[in-house]
Amino acid sequence: MKLKNERYEVCFVEKGGEILSFTDLQSGLQYMWQGDEAYWTGKNPTLFPIVGNTYSKTYTIDGKEYAMKNHGLIRQMNLKCTYQDEQKLVMSLDSDEETLSKYPFPFHYEIAYTLVEDTLHIDYRITNIGDRVMPFIFGLHPGFRCPLCEGEKFIDYTLKFSKQENVEQVVFDPSGKVPYHMEKRSFDTLQCSYEEISKYATIIYKGIKSDEVTLSGPKGHGVRMNIKDFPYFAVWTAKTDAPFICLEPWYGHGDFSPLDVDFYEREDTQLLQPQETFSTSYSIQVF
Repeated sequence: MKLKNERYEVCFVEKGGEILSFTDLQSGLQYMWQGDEAYWTGKNPTLFPIVGNTYSKTYTIDGKEYAMKNHGLIRQMNLKCTYQDEQKLVMSLDSDEETLSKYPFPFHYEIAYTLVEDTLHIDYRITNIGDRVMPFIFGLHPGFRCPLCEGEKFIDYTLKFSKQENVEQVVFDPSGKVPYHMEKRSFDTLQCSYEEISKYATIIYKGIKSDEVTLSGPKGHGVRMNIKDFPYFAVWTAKTDAPFICLEPWYGHGDFSPLDVDFYEREDTQLLQPQETFSTSYSIQVF
C-alpha cells in the first residue's frame, strides 16, 4: 500500500498499520527508520491501550488478571485497508477474541494517512463500542533515520521546538526500585546526544507547549512533526551507535515503579465512555 505524488512516496504495511517508508523520489533520501535486529526491529508503532507497560506486566479487571506486551495491542495486529485513493489511506482494526483476551474492552481503531505535498497527516479515531467505560493510554513511537546523509553524525542533529519550553522531565530508575521524580527543564533547542539519552534511558518531558518540533542536520535535511496537544514528548534511541532516533508524542506513560492503584486510576489514563470516540492527530513533514 502506498501514497505517492510527484516528489514523495510513502509506503505502509498491514502489521500495526505502520509506515514502511517515506522517500524523496528526487534525491532518494529515506526518512523513516527501517528496523534492524542489531538495534531495534520496530519502526513506528502506535501505542494503545498502554504506553510501555504496567510495572508487573499484568493488571486486573473485575477480578481477572490480564497481560499485554510492551506498548499494547496495535503494533502486534494486522490492520485492514478500508479506503484508499491517490491521497488518502485508511486502515482499521476491530477488537476480537484475541484482543479481548488481553484487554477486555471492545473497540474500533482507525488510522488515516493523507499525503499533501511534503507532509503526511496521520489521524486516529478510537471508538468504545462496548457498554462500559474504557480505560487506556495512547502514544506514538515514530523512528527516523539519524543521521540522514552521508558524512553526518548523530550529534550533528538538533531538535528545535517552536516555543520556549519550561517543562518537567520524568526522571526514573530503570530498575524500578525507587519512584520516579520530576526535574524542571527549560530549552527551545536540544542537541541529539547518545550520552544524554543513555543517562535517562528515555528522555520524557511533561508539559510540552510547542505545536511543532524539528529534527535537522548540517546538510539541511530533516523532519518536522506537529505534536500539538500531546502533553508528553519522549526521545529515545537503542544504543550509543544506533543510526536512528524516536520522537514520541504521548498522552501518558507506563509504570516506572510498583503502583497500588486500580487500572482505571493510573496516571493520565483516558476514560472513554460507551459509544464515544477519542480522536487525535499529528503530522510528519520532510525536507
